[in-house]
Amino acid sequence: MKTFRDPDGFVFELEDRVYRAVHPAAWKTLSEFLDSPIGKEFLRAGKLVRTWQTCVPSNAGLDLTGREILEHEKVFPSYPSEWPSEMLYASAALTLDLAEASLEAGFGLKDATPFNVLFRGPQPVFVDMLSFERRDPRDPIWLPYAQFVRTFLLPLAAERLGIGSPRWLYLACRDGMAPEELYSGVPPWRRLLPPYFSLVTMPAWWKSRAEGREDLYRPRSTSDPDRAGFTLRMLFRGLRRQLGRLKPRRVRSHWSAYQENREHYTEAQMAVKKDFVHRILSAARPSAVLDVGANTGEFSAIAARLGAETVAIDSDAPVVAENWRRAQAERLAILPLVVDFSRPTPAVGWRNGECASFLSRASGRFDVVMMLAVVHHLVATERIPLEEILAAARELTRDLVVLEYVEPGDPMFRRLARGRDALYQHCTRDYFEALCARHFQVIHRQEIAGAKRTLYALRRLA
Repeated sequence: MKTFRDPDGFVFELEDRVYRAVHPAAWKTLSEFLDSPIGKEFLRAGKLVRTWQTCVPSNAGLDLTGREILEHEKVFPSYPSEWPSEMLYASAALTLDLAEASLEAGFGLKDATPFNVLFRGPQPVFVDMLSFERRDPRDPIWLPYAQFVRTFLLPLAAERLGIGSPRWLYLACRDGMAPEELYSGVPPWRRLLPPYFSLVTMPAWWKSRAEGREDLYRPRSTSDPDRAGFTLRMLFRGLRRQLGRLKPRRVRSHWSAYQENREHYTEAQMAVKKDFVHRILSAARPSAVLDVGANTGEFSAIAARLGAETVAIDSDAPVVAENWRRAQAERLAILPLVVDFSRPTPAVGWRNGECASFLSRASGRFDVVMMLAVVHHLVATERIPLEEILAAARELTRDLVVLEYVEPGDPMFRRLARGRDALYQHCTRDYFEALCARHFQVIHRQEIAGAKRTLYALRRLA
């Protein structure tokens, strides 16, 4: 992976480490920022990705002549198309925090896009160090204002109105949405109310007048630095107020109440399942876990409490949001993402190389992959063959897969099959274990009494 859009430098990966090559012209400003009290405070507070200067890797295969080299901590990469709106909101709040605090220290942010943010567990962390620049104290303009509106506020507004999802938007357009694209979806009576009047209505009305104006982005300055600073502080305060009005509502879905309404599990059966997972993870002590079909994260939480950095994926955004809230509240190292395992995030961007696919980011990165109460959904709903599912699990894990196998006679399986039971009669437990033998060694097996379900701990074959 190599970035290229910033003329001041680029990021590249080498041997599972992340480096940034910085152009000499930008190094002075960046080093001043990193050495400043505000830069050190951001790093100490975890708001910036941990960064240190290092030597040029000899085997990088890139022209690094004259560049200063930084190394960053490795944070599992995720993209706005994989975040529930709550995480997009948190990344917007972090961006405003940094912009406001930088202003008081004589710096400014030259970019304001969610692609500058990753999540370390549930916490947003700003990763584009070259976004910080020295600002002209007499300049009252924040150039990234329109970018912040397009990539944060308008997508949040669209979802709040129920007319679009930011996740789909970011797969198609990296620069968000324009006010006129949202205007027709805003009910007429709301177009004159905050925050839609200033964010959508006025820009849409004035679009034709603004087009072609050569002075629109001409640098401006005042003779009074205090006045310029006051103007920017009022701008940030206004953006903060608009962001607050677009805070995502708590949404329930069919799967939100899954934990409370599990008719196919008794409390005793669920206790057996939790105990099995806890025993396997306690013995393995993984540093990294992937929880596929995590729902609201009760098993992700077990992994995180045992010290594993956990990525938890589910196709249902409301349950991912619940998982994120739990991780934040309990300070668990869980990164919840909206990813459909049957249709995982594809590679997008220039030459499909800017944003890697989920599978390429995840393959071989995890010590343990958990697939609990998900395999039968992939088989019966998505029609994915068992052998394909096991092959995918093998590619993702470095060591173990903790899996729940649900037989076709199980009530939930039959409900998902929708009368197509005959298609799956061959999917017996013996058939499943024969397929497992091609990829894994069964090291633990636990039948759940009174249910057609079996828990497995599978070790990846070399």
